[in-house]
Amino acid sequence: MTSLAEPPSRLHPPGPSSWSAPGLLSRMARNRLDVMRSVSARYGDAVRLPLGPKTLYFFNHPDHAKHVLTENPGNYHKGIGLVHARRTLGDGLLTSEGELWQKQRKTIQPVFQARRIARQAGAIAEEAVGMADRLQAIAGRDEPVDIRHEMTELTLGVLGRTLLDTDLSEFGGIGDAFEAVQDQAIFEMMSLGAVPTWMPLPRQLRFRRARNELQDVVDRLVARRRAEPGGFEGRDDVVSRLITSTSQESDPRVGRQRMRDELVTLLLAGHETTASTLTWAFYLLDQHREVWDRVHAEAVEVLGDRTPVYEDLHQLRYTAMVVDEVMRLYPPVWLLPRIAQGDDDVGGYHVPAGADLVLCPYTLHRHPEFWPDPDRFDPTRFEPGNAADRPRYAYIPFGAGPRFCVGNNLGLMEAVFVIAAVARRLRLSVRPGHRVVPEPMLTLRIRGGLPMHVHAV
Repeated sequence: MTSLAEPPSRLHPPGPSSWSAPGLLSRMARNRLDVMRSVSARYGDAVRLPLGPKTLYFFNHPDHAKHVLTENPGNYHKGIGLVHARRTLGDGLLTSEGELWQKQRKTIQPVFQARRIARQAGAIAEEAVGMADRLQAIAGRDEPVDIRHEMTELTLGVLGRTLLDTDLSEFGGIGDAFEAVQDQAIFEMMSLGAVPTWMPLPRQLRFRRARNELQDVVDRLVARRRAEPGGFEGRDDVVSRLITSTSQESDPRVGRQRMRDELVTLLLAGHETTASTLTWAFYLLDQHREVWDRVHAEAVEVLGDRTPVYEDLHQLRYTAMVVDEVMRLYPPVWLLPRIAQGDDDVGGYHVPAGADLVLCPYTLHRHPEFWPDPDRFDPTRFEPGNAADRPRYAYIPFGAGPRFCVGNNLGLMEAVFVIAAVARRLRLSVRPGHRVVPEPMLTLRIRGGLPMHVHAV
């Protein structure tokens, strides 16, 4: 037990005893979100969790997030879970570190510059309106549609057109392949690598097939771009930039692996996070008809019958607040794991070198000190006057610091346009009796999809 006479820098966070480790591991496997909320409620903003062979340091205050993500980010590399997920994702932008990450970020960053993203507004709007057209065509039918699947197909289409300059619908089965990758990544996160990867378990066999399929997609994308008239020189899409960057590797095999890792990571992170946010948005809008009514009225007033344009983002203010509130309650990136490279002090507590540390946006965004009635869905929290006194790091849906999500502007535009395009002429309702359960995978999605009926308005 830590003595109160010890200097503050040697204090350890409170938490359950090591005897509770088996029970904690079992609870984490069943309901990770419930465990994170319950331990923070019981022990406070800093908790030390014994998890079998590991001890997890869980910090849940805006000041803690600020320190780890922006004040001392060099001391914290990607940690538990993502280390084990590296076998599934490779060394892409999500999992890489050091010079490799800097090289990758330098290659990708220009594709996400604000001016370039603004030029993509037309493509995003067309995809959003096209999806609304498809939903309208089935309005009134008794059979529901899986909105999670629809949002996945939509976001893959947007990603292909805006970042890859490619129609991804030509590559059938990408969504299923990413589903297998996510399943395997979360399995390895929870098992902490204890299950040998060579074991022919059904999940692992499915993953191997998915990994081969994604490699085939990458190879075809690259071959097609190289064969196009004029080649890839001077083009600013991701595929062309990665061909240029990876061709500088002295070993062609290293270049091919880098290409695969970076494109697979971009494809997964670039569509899954926004698809998750949109799925939760349509669920919450159905549960709060007064919010849906305001979104509908705003879309009708701002857009009328026309396709959205970039300038409409500044007019769809309430819809943007809805997106912010959805990401508060159900942040797509629900956990930020890190490994301390050296000893540090976080919030007055000692964190030893090599320690596994996590920040949890899901719990931080529900911290009662900064979010009154934290479980209530209320988009007006994000009105300028209501957000003025809130700490900057109480809300981190895109992370913070050097590893702040590079695609935040693209994702926000896409979410606002899609919600407005649907809500101005349709209403979606969850199939009666369907139980909505959060599933914390690499992103925080709805388990088993979201069957919804489509109604014209």
